[in-house]
Amino acid sequence: MKVTGVACHLLQAKVDRPFTSARGWLYTTRSSCIVEIATDEGITGWGECYGPAAVNRTLIETQYAPRLIGRDPFDVEVVWEELYNRIKDYGAQGFAITALSGIDIALWDIMGRATGKPIHKLIGGAQRGEIVAYATGLYFTDMDRLVEEAVEEARSYVAQGFRAIKMKIGLGDPKLDRRRVAAVREAIGPDVALAVDANHCLSVPQAIRLGRMLEPLDILWFEEPISPEDHDGYVEVTRALDMAVAGGENDFTRWGFRDIIARKAMDIVQPDVCAAGGISEMRKIAALASAFGVECVPHAWGSAIGLAATVQFLAALPDQPPAFRPMPPMLEFEQTPNPLRDLLAREPIVQRRGIVTVPQGPGLGIEVDRTALDRFRVA
Repeated sequence: MKVTGVACHLLQAKVDRPFTSARGWLYTTRSSCIVEIATDEGITGWGECYGPAAVNRTLIETQYAPRLIGRDPFDVEVVWEELYNRIKDYGAQGFAITALSGIDIALWDIMGRATGKPIHKLIGGAQRGEIVAYATGLYFTDMDRLVEEAVEEARSYVAQGFRAIKMKIGLGDPKLDRRRVAAVREAIGPDVALAVDANHCLSVPQAIRLGRMLEPLDILWFEEPISPEDHDGYVEVTRALDMAVAGGENDFTRWGFRDIIARKAMDIVQPDVCAAGGISEMRKIAALASAFGVECVPHAWGSAIGLAATVQFLAALPDQPPAFRPMPPMLEFEQTPNPLRDLLAREPIVQRRGIVTVPQGPGLGIEVDRTALDRFRVA
């Protein structure tokens, strides 16, 4: 089998209700770069790249695609190393890796379809057939009802059966953040897990102060309190707080995670399969984390393709640590409006009562709806 073509689809969909986080960016659309790799045996694989779609497409079309033509998709690790070493002189992080991630996912999808096996079977087998999902939401939409809207949204997730929720914080006022989180905790009760995400908007002293204010509220983890570049700062925050500190969605490859994990700068690392290097590199990052006793709970933010790739990876990820009653890694199931997540697959991945069933079909386990692909494609 040989690769015969590489196509990038730039997709964009407007959202019904714009939202924002601590970064201050107003999300009015959802977009993605979808990678389609064709082979001479008629098998097509799909991947997704994290981040601005046009930049990923340019990198793939000018740097990666010409070197993919004629390659055997089953040489996925060989291809990864070659492409990475071709580009790392110009950037061993960021877009060079997000673009490579989409290619890697698509090659694993091809291998799964060629063998008739889901990706999780190819990377070690299923540790679980069902995955506990947590709802990511509670962004900032109505600035006049920040507390009330958070409580209403959180209650809706509990009513759907979610047993874990992640909410946004970072309003520039620690007392307001605490009041909002406290109101959500009271609304959902003590038996629903609650995590908070600051989208790296705080300094080290601010993160420690706010973290200590939130600790009595039984927080599952404090995500991205400070800038992702500040690994020394993460060590300080992690050591200062009794709650778990998480991060890593903006880190890339095994080398980017190496020092974070070895220093235990975070209690939980959150690589994104569409950003950190694809399925191939996620396996290495997870192995590093396991060796150092650090939890791995992947970040997920994208279309049906990225969600499916994350589910396949999580199905094969061992419990951390193994136990009689383990706490298996959870799936981030973000709940913001996203037609690319809900409509791009013929049979979308859904949660029922907070549980996602792992697709058993070949490759990613989903089929891309080309009608939807055409509908959301940007010319």
